[in-house]
Amino acid sequence: MAFAVYMLTGEVEHWWIGMKSIREERHEPITWEVFRRNFISKFFPDNVKYVKEVEFLQLTQRNKFVTECAEKLKHLSPFYTMPLDEEWRCKKLRTPFVGIFV
Repeated sequence: MAFAVYMLTGEVEHWWIGMKSIREERHEPITWEVFRRNFISKFFPDNVKYVKEVEFLQLTQRNKFVTECAEKLKHLSPFYTMPLDEEWRCKKLRTPFVGIFV
């Protein structure tokens, strides 16, 4: 997470400084998941989130390597509104491999 925060500039950097300060005052954890969820909520318009969610739902392995598809799934999963677990992701890719999403 430190590298991601280091790369922030301008409005996003100011947003994160404020967000971090508020969470620290409330003694709330600051994890990568918290950062990512808040970032997407703040900086992605609803129509973009919707397009990404549809792309996520339509994702199939087809002729791609499992690792390629797994990376795409990992990239798009924050836009999906329902909870996900590793078993569901494996079923989505129709692969028996467990542990590739860690």
